[in-house]
Amino acid sequence: MLKTRIITALVLLAVLLPVLFFNYFPAFALVVTLFVGAAVWEGARLFGLGESRARVAGFIGGVLFVALMYSAKPGAVNALYGVAALLWLIRYTPTLGLGLPPLDGAANWSLAITFTFAVFAAFFALVGLYLKSPLYLLSVMVLVWIADIGAYFSGKAFGKRKLAPSISPGKSWEGAIGGALAVLVLASLSIILANGAAPWLQDTFAWKLQARFGWVPALLVLLVIVVFSVIGDLFESQLKRRAGIKDSSNLLPGHGGVLDRVDALIPVLPMAALVTSWL
Repeated sequence: MLKTRIITALVLLAVLLPVLFFNYFPAFALVVTLFVGAAVWEGARLFGLGESRARVAGFIGGVLFVALMYSAKPGAVNALYGVAALLWLIRYTPTLGLGLPPLDGAANWSLAITFTFAVFAAFFALVGLYLKSPLYLLSVMVLVWIADIGAYFSGKAFGKRKLAPSISPGKSWEGAIGGALAVLVLASLSIILANGAAPWLQDTFAWKLQARFGWVPALLVLLVIVVFSVIGDLFESQLKRRAGIKDSSNLLPGHGGVLDRVDALIPVLPMAALVTSWL
């Protein structure tokens, strides 16, 4: 399993890093569209749609994403980010405590539609942040990765109190706090370095936050980012637990599916894009 995970990770890096840094938008848009189609397909399966219909949904999702990507106005896109942020705040977060509706009811399909909307918003934000600069996009994604890594090691070392035992028994409050502290410390260090030894870091989300709003608001925004990365992870785990599956798919051998890799990013990217529009 470890060998499979490593091979898959290397293949993904070999494809994604050149696409990211060669600054050729059509190639980037193609890769993103493929991920959108896969994410919509996986989401449809999680919400109980049959395999053939889920594939059709994935194809339509990819086509619709391309059409909207090349026709949407900036104001409409910012509204998309705002609605997605509200959905995570008032619809998906409460679900972690209240539970999901049954798979065979109208409430399930309503949730499926809004979740597909949230997925679209996340990938629109991915494109928008990329157009600002590849480094800027990475600076947002790295926050989520640091939070995840910090939570893993903190949880292993200190985890005692379960964060959401009925959804993801492996996660602990100590792990979540450790992940948040890792983000705050490393982001602060990057801001300090950007003002001195590494000025290229000024093209990052954390630095622009601090430069525009000051230290306290910047750290509070980063903390909110971490909180919603955890919520995104837990919400997808809740969907998988209801569906009775371990991974959203096996598209990425050793790593599960696309949603398994981007679950924490789905709420974070639109929020980061919305904040970026205010910077």
